[in-house]
Amino acid sequence: MAETKERVIGIDLGTTNSCAAMVRGGRPEIIPNAEGERVTPSVVVFSDGDEVLVGQLAKRQSLLSADRAVLSVKRKMGTDWRFNVSRDGKQEAYTPEQVSAYVLQKIKRDAEDFLGGEVNRAVITVPAYFNNLQRQATKDAGKIAGLEVLRIINEPTAASLAYGLDRQQQEQTILVYDFGGGTFDASILDLGEGVFEVVASDGDTELGGDDIDQRIIDWLVDEFRSETGIDLGQDVAALQRLRDAAEGAKKELSSRMEAKISLPYLTADATGPKHLEKTLTRARLEGMIEDIIQRTMNIVDNTLEAAKKSPEDIHQVVLVGGSTRIPKVQELVSQRFTKGQVNRDINPDEVVALGAAVQAAILAGEMDEVVLLDVTPLTLSIETLGGVATPIIERNTTIPVERSKTFTTAEDYQAQVEIHVVQGERKMAQDNKSLGRFVLSDIPPAPRGTPQIDVTFSINTDGILEVTAKDKGTGKSSSITIKETSRLSQEEIERMRNEAEEHAEEDRRRAEEVEARNEADQLIYTAEKTLSDLGDKVPSAKRGEIETAIRDLKQKLESRAELSSLRSSIDTLKRAAGEVAQAAYSQGGEEAGPGGEQGGDQGGEDQGSDYIDYEKE
Repeated sequence: MAETKERVIGIDLGTTNSCAAMVRGGRPEIIPNAEGERVTPSVVVFSDGDEVLVGQLAKRQSLLSADRAVLSVKRKMGTDWRFNVSRDGKQEAYTPEQVSAYVLQKIKRDAEDFLGGEVNRAVITVPAYFNNLQRQATKDAGKIAGLEVLRIINEPTAASLAYGLDRQQQEQTILVYDFGGGTFDASILDLGEGVFEVVASDGDTELGGDDIDQRIIDWLVDEFRSETGIDLGQDVAALQRLRDAAEGAKKELSSRMEAKISLPYLTADATGPKHLEKTLTRARLEGMIEDIIQRTMNIVDNTLEAAKKSPEDIHQVVLVGGSTRIPKVQELVSQRFTKGQVNRDINPDEVVALGAAVQAAILAGEMDEVVLLDVTPLTLSIETLGGVATPIIERNTTIPVERSKTFTTAEDYQAQVEIHVVQGERKMAQDNKSLGRFVLSDIPPAPRGTPQIDVTFSINTDGILEVTAKDKGTGKSSSITIKETSRLSQEEIERMRNEAEEHAEEDRRRAEEVEARNEADQLIYTAEKTLSDLGDKVPSAKRGEIETAIRDLKQKLESRAELSSLRSSIDTLKRAAGEVAQAAYSQGGEEAGPGGEQGGDQGGEDQGSDYIDYEKE
């Protein structure tokens, strides 16, 4: 009897709805769930007993058990949020990974029932702007659900796979406009000859259809308060009914000009039961959400700028996510990209899962390989002497990627260095997002500038970052997989970028000052050491000239002289010590002369003279 081939599926783990697909006969197909639907609501309800409802049943039950229902858990991924609920008389706390795992477990069971065999491997998609911890949390949810997650891929990349399947030989530039239930992404990809290269990506993990629903809910709460004097803002059960009605009205207004919202017996007061009856027009909704839609277009503009492309360079715009059904969204996108085709060929709720299935089939060897070249969304750096953020991997670098730079110590006989990893576009480390710290210890005692420490940043195909520091002399190394203590919110991302633009000149001056002070400090150290090493071999007149230049430069450092004055003194000492440095080299000394550089950068990049700060013992 022939052995049944193990199935590998693609899963779009969405904020509002999730979807699964697989490749059969060379084509990706949606896997229907047990209820016969093509998408599964990402809703989980914990009963008072041991039952856990997931999907459509949970969504219906959530209207009656709002305090036991978890919706939009995707927005909590990568945080320490917990859902606390009483079950069988005990208080239980569920992590976002656990809740997401229930959704994935249902998808796994339904796929196995549909396919008639076990499903143990999957590719799962995430928003392009998910950070390291959010991606790792998604992988962990898959593990909890009993799935081997072969790869985490970005949702826009998955969508492009689904659309580009029949056009791999056609060179074209695509913009993926992904407006889902909880997140928004814009990505620009170059497609051709089986290569899908993400040129630039931008996004907001706190912008989606949920925010549109909330605007409708807020409007209904305000209208109800003005009519009845009753505030529904703290009524959990009423808010759940409002949320369901708001979502329904939003969907209805995609095809009609007005939607009637009728919620009988929504609440009650001393005078009796209260009902809600309202009519929401498309025009009113568009007015409510104008700023939300404009935020998506601003992100599109940022992505075009990062990719160095204009709207005229875009051949196709791919609409992904249920929120792209809103007529105003389609109108604005069409107006912006008049020369490109706005592609609606594939159901926006299903296209990501279909693309994930294509990637799953490639990894399983069932399809010819398509090369995926994704990017990292923000610059990754380490903090060096003076608080400078020294980039290791620049923003929009193609991943997977590994980059190394060699650093040295900043103090004599330094026994350890602290590696501080930051993310963002500012010149100074304190102005960026701190991702993590770790210590490389037991460095052999040596004068500063002698140890050579390789710092390597490695981002894998899932977009997860690992940082390693290795002392070249001893071979001793230390590393961490970056797991942030908090998420990088869109507000933080926008602040980073806006501040980077607003303070660009200020940052440049501060960075120049720090670099000049570091250079001056190293120059003084090296000049003094050279004079000491050479002793009476240095003519007295030359020694006096160098010592005078050293005193002058020290005074400039202590008084925090202006940059131009500091640089003038640096140049003076360099010239004065030039002949002595040459003498040191001619005697075969290994230390660099004044102005010389310590260490180098691997991978063919320029050498540098950065010094890692450390915590003094």
